[in-house]
Amino acid sequence: MKLYLLKRFLILILLLFGITLITFSLTKALPGDPAQNIVGERAQKEVIEKIRKELGADKDVMSQYLGYIKLLATGEMGRSYFTNRKVLDDILLKFPNTIKLALAAMFIAIPIGITLGFIAAYKKNTATDRIISSLSIAGLSLPVFWSGLIIMLIFSLKFKLFPPSGTGDIRFLFMPALTLALPAIATLARVTRTSVIEISDMPFVNTARAKGLSEFRINSTHIFKNALIPLVTVIGLDFGSYLNGAVLTETIFGWDGIGRFIMDGITKRDYPVIMGCIITGTTVFVAINIIVDVIYHYIDPRIRLYAPDR
Repeated sequence: MKLYLLKRFLILILLLFGITLITFSLTKALPGDPAQNIVGERAQKEVIEKIRKELGADKDVMSQYLGYIKLLATGEMGRSYFTNRKVLDDILLKFPNTIKLALAAMFIAIPIGITLGFIAAYKKNTATDRIISSLSIAGLSLPVFWSGLIIMLIFSLKFKLFPPSGTGDIRFLFMPALTLALPAIATLARVTRTSVIEISDMPFVNTARAKGLSEFRINSTHIFKNALIPLVTVIGLDFGSYLNGAVLTETIFGWDGIGRFIMDGITKRDYPVIMGCIITGTTVFVAINIIVDVIYHYIDPRIRLYAPDR
């Protein structure tokens, strides 16, 4: 296990190095001048050149990239071009909000999605199965910005149950969490249905029935435990993507998280903010994948993370 974690850590460092190189190159290739964005188009050329020099934008791209790598090596992510605040401080301030939103979304999605998947599997080829499958497809097909606006229309504008936007307690959290949970519910329901149907037809389940075990024990011990492996994958991927910042959802509901932060950085061409958010998102996503692999190890003993080929 320790060898596996060490290898994944080394891969993470190489991955981050590649991500910084690609992202830095892409941001520099974008049209527009951040110095001009700060002072406006009517500013004098001397002022723009002075700001560009202060930002280090007058140097060649490779020198700028090496300078940024040296900055990262000291544990810093630079300062925002517009607020002059440390990017790392802003990320540490906003990331808890994104974690809160991601946890709330999964708290809604996991029990509902798995329950619907089990019901669809045990009611296979019935009207109940077809209704749940149709709703799952609809949940996957709906664009997040559209479902978010519909949820806002119903719960905020029509019934006035929740504030339309902002960051705060559960009253502000419910609508963005529900918006994120809808596609996750649909995915979990479909994966659970498929897994349960496949596992129910396996010989060891028939053997358990032949031994006279109760249906509750067969479902809870043999079927549910084996169905967990693909579900853990889906939950890990969804949770990791939400921790990267649900850009559209956070922007629609004014939720002050990483997603909204990087969107502001992109619109303002605030390169340190963009780079900091992407590096943070990559690190979090790889960390979630490592956690998922470790969970695999305990759910299915056949998976040996410390094997030489891992």
